[in-house]
Amino acid sequence: MTKKKVLIMSASIGTGHTQAARAVEEYLRSLPEECDVEHVDFLSNDILSIDNIVKETYIKILDLFPMLYDLMYYSSQGYKKGMVVKTLIAWGLKRRMLRFLADKKPDVLIFTHPFPAGTAALLKRQHRLNIPIMGVITDFAVHQLWLYPQMDMYCVAASQIKDLLVQQGISSDRVIVSGIPVRTAFQGQRWHFDEAHRKDKNILIMGGGLGMGSIKETLTTMDRLDCVDSFTVVTGYNADLYDQLCQMREEFRHPVNVYGYTNHIPNLMLQSSLLVTKPGALTCTEAASVQVPMLLFSPIPGQEEENAKYMQQKGCARWVKDLPDLAAAVAELMTHPQALQDMSQASLACHRDGARIIGNRAISFLHPQQGVVDVQNQQYSNASI
Repeated sequence: MTKKKVLIMSASIGTGHTQAARAVEEYLRSLPEECDVEHVDFLSNDILSIDNIVKETYIKILDLFPMLYDLMYYSSQGYKKGMVVKTLIAWGLKRRMLRFLADKKPDVLIFTHPFPAGTAALLKRQHRLNIPIMGVITDFAVHQLWLYPQMDMYCVAASQIKDLLVQQGISSDRVIVSGIPVRTAFQGQRWHFDEAHRKDKNILIMGGGLGMGSIKETLTTMDRLDCVDSFTVVTGYNADLYDQLCQMREEFRHPVNVYGYTNHIPNLMLQSSLLVTKPGALTCTEAASVQVPMLLFSPIPGQEEENAKYMQQKGCARWVKDLPDLAAAVAELMTHPQALQDMSQASLACHRDGARIIGNRAISFLHPQQGVVDVQNQQYSNASI
């Protein structure tokens, strides 16, 4: 008997959406008897394609004109303007979605980005798609681009996000608080301030997969501090920034290790005394899973500001607004290890096994007669998670 198929669609605008999709894929692949699973990037890398032009324009706005993005974000939050934006995007990507569906023949669709989610919702509205579709919202905020009555299930980061969706007219039984899914690599060892951290007070600086977030200015500011021993910088796919920092290393007072895109983030987090990063929700959730303390700086307007507020409210991070405040906060934390320990302990409140919860919900759509199933524990229930 042919196994049913779960197709996970991300969009390569930043790496958070992709990493969340990989986490769900990883969980479902650990259950090979349950279903076939495939993860695809919905947006083309063909330089001449319309969707690639949209993607590259979006990334450039984020990087070079954040205030323009701020204006776009908030102006499209209203219902009418939001409808116009998401309808235009969905119509522009509809043909691509139809090709994917014809080729992959999925039984359930999971989306970690609103662009393909909106396109699938349009096809459902036109009665050209009749399989369950699930949206995984990878921020601590909800944008109008995510709101579709055709969505069968939303998986959200926190209970207040569920409340916001319900206020927008989404039925409560179609929203589960799953947490943001992270890969198992971030669920092993836990950070604690030990002798190694006392001997080498290392600051880890990150700017997401695209290497955004004023990384060079952040490093230059913190390099003036005497309470820090070394720095580790991850530039992601930002090759220009990687080259600049490598050339500048001899100018810094402290040792600086520079990485491009790397799969060793969990170990780098464990080895650091403090993480300084722009507040992408996936990065924050990964850091909370490892329990490394965080300073959040230079958020992209909109969602990332909401992410910073959420993490600060939980107590596992501090949000600083400018470079002088950043330097002061680093100096304070590096000389008060107990404050770091307290932030680390507070991150426990952010822990959920998101990949398992989302994966099990997808399997329940494949086998509706079984209700919701916790495959790993073999516990069955018809109640909402």
